[in-house]
Amino acid sequence: MRAFYSDHFVLPLPPGHRFPMEKYSRLRARVLADGLVPADRLHEAPAATWDELRLAHDAAYVQAVSTGTLAPDIQRRIGFPWSPGMVERSRRSAGATIAAARAAFDDGVAVNLAGGTHHAFSDRGEGYCVFNDVAIAARVIQREARAARVAVVDCDVHQGNGTAAIFRHDPSVFTFSMHGEKNFPFRKEQSDLDVELADGTGDDDYLAALEAHLPRVLAHHAPDLVFYLAGADPYEGDRLGRLKLTFDGLRRRDAFVFAQCLEARVPVAVAMSGGYAPDIDDIVRIHLQTVAAAAAHASRWRAAG
Repeated sequence: MRAFYSDHFVLPLPPGHRFPMEKYSRLRARVLADGLVPADRLHEAPAATWDELRLAHDAAYVQAVSTGTLAPDIQRRIGFPWSPGMVERSRRSAGATIAAARAAFDDGVAVNLAGGTHHAFSDRGEGYCVFNDVAIAARVIQREARAARVAVVDCDVHQGNGTAAIFRHDPSVFTFSMHGEKNFPFRKEQSDLDVELADGTGDDDYLAALEAHLPRVLAHHAPDLVFYLAGADPYEGDRLGRLKLTFDGLRRRDAFVFAQCLEARVPVAVAMSGGYAPDIDDIVRIHLQTVAAAAAHASRWRAAG
């Protein structure tokens, strides 16, 4: 299995900023230390090209990001101060998902150790998301004729509103989002399938909902590629989550998603998506579980031939 990282492309943040940027470098270190991905299969993310970004984003928005001429309200909605580092980091994170999508066809699964920036719309960013990495990668993979039909399985605690909006009128991409009903974004978009969860939803109810819907999504849409956004923020200790999943519940979530993709024999590209627990080690632990599940899935994929 291959994995792609961009944590050494620094996005400068002011002191006290609540986005846990440090989690990415810690995750890469743990992935190497635990031997989940060999060093020669852990790759620096390429930068998404401007042309690739424009497959999912308006040219005017891409230009404004690149030149630092975003309108102040759009910059505030993104939540990051503009800098050349912000631009480069965002391009690299999108490039990592493109690379993971390509690699998934070889190994059954590949991982972006960041990504999942699902709040970015075609014409704007918001919620710490500048470019929508999954939307860009889906468009690239379709342009390259590697996949005609794509499914987005979004298990971040927040609705993938930007992804839903980008693909609203595109039947070739199925958007499935499981998220907190009363959580951000407070104005939801319409995915192809939205499963809204009450505050306090725990392991059993969450997994029952996933088990009720995911097999039907894969069977009815028959995707050639799945993008799995494995958010750490449904965790019971997350500051922004409002759900009550345990470490074990999140592990079981990942195992079920990969098992269904294996049964459907559909490759899967994984992005880490959100996580805001006060203890960064808790976020890293959850993301590490996902990478471990992906590595196990790669072994099963090979064994299944």
